[in-house]
Amino acid sequence: QVQLVESGGGLVQAGGSLRLSCAASRNINSINNISWSRQAPGKERELVANINPRGGKNYADSVKGRFTISRDNAKVYLQMNSLKSEDTAVYYCHGRYGTVTIWGQGTQVTVSS
Repeated sequence: QVQLVESGGGLVQAGGSLRLSCAASRNINSINNISWSRQAPGKERELVANINPRGGKNYADSVKGRFTISRDNAKVYLQMNSLKSEDTAVYYCHGRYGTVTIWGQGTQVTVSS
C-alpha cells in the first residue's frame, strides 16, 4: 500500500515562510493529481493547491501569489510565503494511486501574529 508522509510544518511568525514536503513510499510519479489541503480547527477542509500530471497548477484564491506547489522526482512541495495567522491549520497532501485516493497524516502549521 502506498503511503504519503508530510514534513516541514512548524511555528512561524506572520510574514514568514515555510516549505512543506510530501514524500511517497513508492515512486511519487505513480501518484496522480497530488494536492495540498488544510483544515483549521472548527473549519472544513480546504483544497489549497494541486498539480496535475501535465504540470498544471491550481491554487485557492486565499493563497494565490503566496503559495507555490512544485514537484521533483522524489517529492511534492508547498512553498508558503507571507504567511498569515489564518493559514494556521493541519496541512495534508493527497493524491490518486490507481483508483484509490490516499492521504498523508498531516503536518501542523501555526502562524503567530
